[in-house]
Amino acid sequence: MNKQRCLLVVSGPSGAGKDTVVSRLMQLHPEIELSVSATTRAPRAGEAEGVNYYFLTDEAFEAKIRRGEMLEYAGYCGRYYGTPKSEVDGRLEAGVTVVLVIEVQGAANIKRLYPESTLIFLMPPGIEELRARLLGRGTETAEAVERRLERAKEEMAHAGEYDFTVVNREVDACAEEIWRILRARQSE
Repeated sequence: MNKQRCLLVVSGPSGAGKDTVVSRLMQLHPEIELSVSATTRAPRAGEAEGVNYYFLTDEAFEAKIRRGEMLEYAGYCGRYYGTPKSEVDGRLEAGVTVVLVIEVQGAANIKRLYPESTLIFLMPPGIEELRARLLGRGTETAEAVERRLERAKEEMAHAGEYDFTVVNREVDACAEEIWRILRARQSE
């Protein structure tokens, strides 16, 4: 099997349920490992360093970029997000299935670097459901939610650039659909 087929990229707008679906996917299939991203945003309640993200200063993140230690990175809402190279290459070499939860901007770069990877765009059931999910978090102002919705519309326009689009209506069904896609790609 092509080791790049062990690389799964999941993208989608904020509030689509990327982290929830990937967490459930990993509960159902513990052989999958999450690549921990780096960010310059502050941790949310319950998030842990090295588990949810590597929380870096702007200066530390930019130093990693200069040293070529980031596979991809993007600015989003005034913060950096990116994938440390060390999080991916060792796992792929060992034949471990690794999942990246990254922004639309970074997914194209991953596909360029790992052309046999599987890119899945996670779509919310609709814009009103997305608004409700974002407001339900209670972590942002109404104005910030509206900015995220505008960004979501821009991101959803890129869904056709992905290998597959999956609509997240229900977490378990969505996780299983992603698993089926991944298994089919790995058996090709």
